[in-house]
Amino acid sequence: MESISVFEIIKVGIGPSSSHTMGPWNAAEMFLSEIRRNHQISEVAEVYVEFFGSLAKTGIGHGTDIAGMLGLSGENFKKIDTDKIDAKIAEIKNSGKLILGAEKEIPFIYGKHLVLNMQESLDFHPNGMIFKAVFNNGEILEKDYYSVGGGFVATQEDNSIESHCIRTPYPCHKGEDISKYCEKLGVQRLSDLVYINEEAWRTKEETRSEALYIWQQIKECIYKGVNKEGVLPGGLNVTRRAADFNRKLLGEDVIYKNIDEWFAAVKNSPKNFNQITRWISCFALAVNEENASFGRIITAPTNGASGVIPAVLMYSQTFTEFNSEEDIIRFILVAGEIGTLFKKNATISAAMGGCQAEIGVSSAMAAAGLTEISGGTPAQVLMAAEIAMEHHLGLTCDPIGGLVQIPCIERNSMGAMKAITACHIALESDPSKARVSLDDVIKSMWETALDMNSKYKETSEGGLAVAVNVAEC
Repeated sequence: MESISVFEIIKVGIGPSSSHTMGPWNAAEMFLSEIRRNHQISEVAEVYVEFFGSLAKTGIGHGTDIAGMLGLSGENFKKIDTDKIDAKIAEIKNSGKLILGAEKEIPFIYGKHLVLNMQESLDFHPNGMIFKAVFNNGEILEKDYYSVGGGFVATQEDNSIESHCIRTPYPCHKGEDISKYCEKLGVQRLSDLVYINEEAWRTKEETRSEALYIWQQIKECIYKGVNKEGVLPGGLNVTRRAADFNRKLLGEDVIYKNIDEWFAAVKNSPKNFNQITRWISCFALAVNEENASFGRIITAPTNGASGVIPAVLMYSQTFTEFNSEEDIIRFILVAGEIGTLFKKNATISAAMGGCQAEIGVSSAMAAAGLTEISGGTPAQVLMAAEIAMEHHLGLTCDPIGGLVQIPCIERNSMGAMKAITACHIALESDPSKARVSLDDVIKSMWETALDMNSKYKETSEGGLAVAVNVAEC
């Protein structure tokens, strides 16, 4: 089994969905690379892309079609100016042309060259897609890809989550591996073990730098979210709420000019229970409102669950004593490591496992990170992750209108609160007396995922998605 860096689980992304937006976008870039392997972009006459299963059924709401077009255009979601996405897509649709790989203009008719096939699914995975290039000489290149959660893309030939195999000094594929190596090395903090293993990819200083970069992106995303008002795109007419939360919690007389002044104002705001819990919800709402509007966010481990870890980490930085740079780094390292266990042994794809695979996993990750910096032992960290997931088992994915808005946005607030509660319970508990291990709950989660009816797996064909009569936008 391959090792996964924590920064493959917690990374820069773009909304609204990691599996339905980032995955197809990555697949489109991979297909461009496949073309360039033995041909020139200039040799391509036409390109076709067909999305199947869950990708098609919630494709419009998740921006799957947009991701496919922008990816084929050679745009990168880490660099694109998100404010210009609508204009770029309008140009492609109106002109009937696409600049493939930013090199050659080719005909591209929406509905012909890009199809959302809601009637069929590919056998390998619910999030399947087929790209096809027709060359000037009549030759055809066809490739199928599968978005397996968190932006990861696989093929039938290579179901790998990494482009090459990395083996860490102390491979941790299960919770019991973490316990074993922590004891073997005599480390008192789980993050010390993660530091060691991350050196398989980068130096310790580079690891620290990457974690702090992630934190800066989190702060910027929350700051943008609490300063934007209006209605989210997609047709559900969901009103942004984070800005109103922020204004009421700070008070109308508080004025700030930049992110640092805002952050200081939050830290200096009243610290009673009601205020703090409202702030946690505000932080989560801010991120997921950005995610719902094609904003740049931190995928952790998915976009639909991208508000949980930011909300809990921001809570620790603003309202607890565990607020140093080192705390930020150790939180992210441990949270990411827990995410790898779910990725390896279950799933982080709602199309495979329902929302338990997204909000449930992110809550477990956040609970572990908070327990780590709060002084918890490795055993208590694992216990916190187990508790958080235990109380998300069976959570369905049933987005109304196929949009990552209802119930997704509020679920991030709930996931954050459960993570904090799980941390507090674990810190006051003796893990040796626990009857359920983290490995047990991951196994149970996967079994639940396999048993779950497909209509509750990001298809918008069950639950809230059909209880509320809204046509897909």
